[in-house]
Amino acid sequence: MSTTAELLKGAAELFPDEVVTSAHVRHLDLPFGAGRFALITLDNGLDHTKPTTFGPASLANLNTAIDQVEAEAAAGGIVGVGITGKPFIFAVGADLKGVELLTKHEDALAIGKGGHEVFKRLAGLAVPTFAYYNGAAMGGGVEVGLHCSYRTVSKAIPAFSLPEVFLGLVPGWGGCAILPNLIGADKAVSVIIENSLNQNKQLKGQQVFDLGIADAIFEGADFLEQSLLWTANVLKGDVEVERPVIDRGEAWDQAVAKGRFIADSKVHGAAPAAYRALDIIAAAKNGDLQQGYDAEDKALADLIMGGELRSGIYAFNLVQKRGKRPAGAPDKNLARPVTKVGVVGAGLMASQLALLFLRRLEVPVVLTDIDQERVDKGVGYVHAEIEKLLGKGRINQDKANRLKALVTGVLDKAEGFSDADFIIEAVFEEMGVKQQVFAEVEAVAPAHAILATNTSSLSVSEMASKLQHPERVVGFHFFNPVAVLPLLEIVRGEQTDDASLATAFGVAKKLKKTAVLTKDAPAFVVNRILTRFMGEIQNVIDEGTPVEVAETAIEPLGLPMSPLVLLELVGPAIGLHVSETLNRAFPDRFTVSPNLAAVVKAGKRGFYVYDSGKPELDPEVAALLKQGDVVLTEEQVRARVLDAVAQEIGLMLDEGVVAEAQDIDLCLITGAGWPFHLGGITPYLDREGVSERVNGKKFLAPGVASVPLR
Repeated sequence: MSTTAELLKGAAELFPDEVVTSAHVRHLDLPFGAGRFALITLDNGLDHTKPTTFGPASLANLNTAIDQVEAEAAAGGIVGVGITGKPFIFAVGADLKGVELLTKHEDALAIGKGGHEVFKRLAGLAVPTFAYYNGAAMGGGVEVGLHCSYRTVSKAIPAFSLPEVFLGLVPGWGGCAILPNLIGADKAVSVIIENSLNQNKQLKGQQVFDLGIADAIFEGADFLEQSLLWTANVLKGDVEVERPVIDRGEAWDQAVAKGRFIADSKVHGAAPAAYRALDIIAAAKNGDLQQGYDAEDKALADLIMGGELRSGIYAFNLVQKRGKRPAGAPDKNLARPVTKVGVVGAGLMASQLALLFLRRLEVPVVLTDIDQERVDKGVGYVHAEIEKLLGKGRINQDKANRLKALVTGVLDKAEGFSDADFIIEAVFEEMGVKQQVFAEVEAVAPAHAILATNTSSLSVSEMASKLQHPERVVGFHFFNPVAVLPLLEIVRGEQTDDASLATAFGVAKKLKKTAVLTKDAPAFVVNRILTRFMGEIQNVIDEGTPVEVAETAIEPLGLPMSPLVLLELVGPAIGLHVSETLNRAFPDRFTVSPNLAAVVKAGKRGFYVYDSGKPELDPEVAALLKQGDVVLTEEQVRARVLDAVAQEIGLMLDEGVVAEAQDIDLCLITGAGWPFHLGGITPYLDREGVSERVNGKKFLAPGVASVPLR
């Protein structure tokens, strides 16, 4: 048994639940008399929508396939070797289920070495090797192809990336070492660092080719056939692949510096993965790939045993698994069909909702408002957005015409809603207004229709309390921008019945939203936590801490934006309204900042101006601020804010606002864009000792978002 095979056999015991990927070798005669060719196909035996991954047993299967083609190449029996995937999926990297079970640094190191040893064998074959990226390729799936002599890519590929930094790892099977030496450091930094830290941005097939990662690109319908024709021409010498000369001078150093700037702006030094990847890219300047592989092994092992990676995997699993199977959702068979949607209101939020329902459900959508001008503006917004989709090639003319015909606007609720199955209001955030709207809607809507509210903080139960049928009222809280943020907080009122709730969850699934069931508690989940979080920032500013100190104190968390920039996005008036709502509910913990009230009264849109190209405190806002004389350090501010958040989450869990801490984290990741390396927030609070300091216990069990107990 080879050393590589022995290494993988030992590692396989650490991955008991691995979905094993096979590596089938078949032979074919290439066109134009180019010769006998061996094609390795990766396939995990599941349906074609399931990803193909690499664990130790899977790597062992690939290693065995390489044994076979290596012998054939040495004997002169084949002229080349190709590797491809099952339909629509090439391979999506390491088996993360197994990685999170590792408890020893040496075991983590073995996984890195095992992948390297197998993939390097492709590069070492006596004949040219070809990777045919026929479908989704991520992480190790990309890297196995990087070890080949040539690569082709399908135009139809929807997702291609090296997402490791996003999760808290580095591309550790050759990505950091090979990619900059293939396409240059600047492009490699964009793929490895910038895309990962930009919410794991994916590349399409054309982008992969344009970057120079692939040498040829073909249509998806006959991709493999065209790739094999191209391969034959390469082997015969009729096609010559030219690659750019890599600049190993100042441009390389500038690319790494750019990557550090991006990492600093996104995670502010709080997560190590990006910086470890950049160190390896910087060292790869000398072209010594083995040195790079060794550095990748070390970085992988260190990061696998670190909290950020465990939090990243935890967050990934929340989004991919818990987000698709919401905790507490009723039997889906109780859901009623939705064939028409009504939207009360035609402002920006209501118009965004109308567009979303229209695109995802493709059923008639009708908007109402208090006057024709507003109605026309709302319908016009939807039509304009459809035209944008058409202009971008996202839909064709026939679909654009069909969607436009499905959206209408009326003033008379009876005319618009008499046959609607699902009616959602998005009007002014005031209880009396919403109660009046629901009373008017209930009078004209069919008995089976769901009445949904997009309230961000008001009581759903109180809103429904004056209706004849409060059991069909449900909270349906979207996050702005509606088309971007996946979260949908579904709120069960005191009298909401299972059928109404099941229908709401069914609609959420069709809208492709991540639905989380919440109790009807003030501000629900995200807004309650963010208001407590931002409230503490405002408190320390009111007490005397300079604005810039309060803001920079939170930078080590690596949040998508600073608290006051977030306030500007939300709108100071809305922030003030939510803080007032929560102050009425919990006056001992939620304050109403007099400085924020003054900013709102003055009609200011935020605390900053951007005249210099970067945020600077607005002099007019600075003149409004009335501060005390208590000045805290950044460390003191950070501790105070984190303590407040930990306390609030503990209270929310005690109140049963959501089923578990995992739902809190899922909400913050999908509704507020909090980073994967925090795991939302509770893994970070556990890791930093805040949870135990405030609540006397951790939020999560040992081994959840942390290294399992040995």
